[in-house]
Amino acid sequence: MEYKNYCISDVLTVREAMKAIDSADPKIVFIVTEKKLIASLTDGDIRRYLLNGGQLTDLAIAASNKMPKYASSLDEAVSLYHEKNFVAIPIVDSYRNIEDIYIGKLYFNEQLADLNVPVVINAGGKGTRLEPYTKILPKPLIPVGELPIIEHIMQRFIEYGCSKFSMIVNYKKEMMKAYFGNDKQYDITWYDEQKPLGTGGGLCYLKGKINETFFFTNCDNLLLSNYESMLRFHRENHNVITMICAYKNIKIPYGVIEMGLNGTIEAMKEKPELSFLTNTGIYIVEPEVLDDIEYNVPIGFPDIIENERKKGKKVAIYPVSENEWLDMGQLSELEKMRIKLYGE
Repeated sequence: MEYKNYCISDVLTVREAMKAIDSADPKIVFIVTEKKLIASLTDGDIRRYLLNGGQLTDLAIAASNKMPKYASSLDEAVSLYHEKNFVAIPIVDSYRNIEDIYIGKLYFNEQLADLNVPVVINAGGKGTRLEPYTKILPKPLIPVGELPIIEHIMQRFIEYGCSKFSMIVNYKKEMMKAYFGNDKQYDITWYDEQKPLGTGGGLCYLKGKINETFFFTNCDNLLLSNYESMLRFHRENHNVITMICAYKNIKIPYGVIEMGLNGTIEAMKEKPELSFLTNTGIYIVEPEVLDDIEYNVPIGFPDIIENERKKGKKVAIYPVSENEWLDMGQLSELEKMRIKLYGE
């Protein structure tokens, strides 16, 4: 990747900068005026800015680090990488014009954290949006490339040291259990729903079984974000539930008109881009939430969240970019997920 691909203009918005960061590896860009280094910007910088009330339409410079680290030579950049663990260091001339960007090689062998947090997977739904596949297979066993989606999800958690799984099952549950069989690679405890309990009701079976913070996820979502950062955010803010939400950007293919009184035109926008946060179906949950769930009563997890909020308990959002969230809940998304995981 050429160093210019890590540079963005100082007139870009936060939304536009997020797209640039999504295509960069590592997840950092440098804001420049022509070639002069002005600031650095990471996905973490943007997340903190948005959590503090910033808007996607603001200039990206407002969310940036205006004192970026840089080097005047390759040797200095290599030294900064090894001594300070900076993964991307601009190499500049005497006017702070970027001449190159050093990307530390060890970045690509980064060791993920050992979180050792239990994971609960809600895998009991019928997956009607994925028919006719789910007429034959339970949704978690639908393959995406070489593995079923459920294994992609589990392996991602295992990369972060989360190896104990609780699986809530119902529809075609015997196929699920037969697939994993006596596979010692996975530590799974099975919980059979006695009837369909929605996206949250099955958690009633874990009351008294889990007594620590846990991840809770649907079986058709894969998150490529940093799980350690999510867990740290949850704990530092003393949340009872943290909902992982992804920004979705939709470009309207028409000119949009805002109408005022008596048919007057208030504003005109040509093919605007709308952004909103969507629930990924992935959460971090404190065990006290389980005490508030009625036994064997169907309920959606969003309703559980509302109940906790009404009791005055702290529920928060951890935002991620839309490219970090892979959702295979619909047939059209299956191929997109495969390409993201395996390439063309």
